[in-house]
Amino acid sequence: MSCRTPAAPRRLLRYTLVTGVLAVVLCAAVLAALALGSVRIPPGQVLDILTGRAGPGPFRTIVLDVRLPRVLLGIIVGAGLAVIGTVLQALVRNPLADPFLLGVSSGASTGAVLVIVLGVGAGIATTVTIPAAAFVGALASLLLVYTLARGGSGLTTNRLVLAGVAVSYILSALTSLILVTSARADHLQEVLYWTLGGLGAARWDMLALPSAVLVAGTALLLTLARPLDLLLVGEEGATVLGLDTARFRAGVFVLASLLTGALVAYSGAIGFVGLMVPHMARMAVGAGHRALLPVAALGGALFLVLADLAARTVAAPQDIPVGVLTALTGGPFFLWMLRRRPEGAPA
Repeated sequence: MSCRTPAAPRRLLRYTLVTGVLAVVLCAAVLAALALGSVRIPPGQVLDILTGRAGPGPFRTIVLDVRLPRVLLGIIVGAGLAVIGTVLQALVRNPLADPFLLGVSSGASTGAVLVIVLGVGAGIATTVTIPAAAFVGALASLLLVYTLARGGSGLTTNRLVLAGVAVSYILSALTSLILVTSARADHLQEVLYWTLGGLGAARWDMLALPSAVLVAGTALLLTLARPLDLLLVGEEGATVLGLDTARFRAGVFVLASLLTGALVAYSGAIGFVGLMVPHMARMAVGAGHRALLPVAALGGALFLVLADLAARTVAAPQDIPVGVLTALTGGPFFLWMLRRRPEGAPA
């Protein structure tokens, strides 16, 4: 991939080194995720299975039919959430922006849960209806938070975060209300999956849509790297440089909602990946989005693969929802971000 943002040779070398290291570590994490679990499989045997040198057997079934779809879904969701978080932080010029904190994931979950409980589109739900409902929920919640945060005095950090938290709580309560009023008790497990987030239900036939949306969405966002960079100089500066900020923000908000809906529809609401990873990626390669987005995608994929590996091994044979672990790490990170920001810092 062409990379023009880090023009200086030193920056280009650093960018190449960072992406290379992340790719190697991600491959090692994938191998570990396939080898470790309630049943441990030697890494050499995992490689034999992946390369087709191993014959049929229980280890082959565990690796190819159980663990590999889960790991691939983790890569897709982690990369996507990190990319979305990076873009949202640029759109609202707020380092605390994240699909979960801004209520986008909760909106997507509410839409998905509503479809599950009502039984809309039964039979094609996993491929069409749930992603569509998750997208509508994500878009509606994001527009609501953005509208509430702007208010009469303009967009500020505190207003954005508080509006996001409030909308997220309201949508979580609405999800609980939908569950309580549901006539079927077996909806509890499904709804718990959506609210806590998890990758345990991954199957091969679930990967096509989120992966296609992720690749297409990320490619489109890469073409918008320069306008995203312009937003970093401020509203007036971006307008002077020829960017229609209102139209651009509206379009990218829709795209971010589509991405979020497509991912949350299959993984549930996994929080804080889009908050933490973009900051680490910026520290590694700077703020230019043409270089930042691929690094954030690699970092998000690595983070969620490792988090999911921990989720199914630290309390084995119990499988902890991965959203619980990302919240345990993301919560302290969020508090650290709040403390290090100067009082009254602009949004």
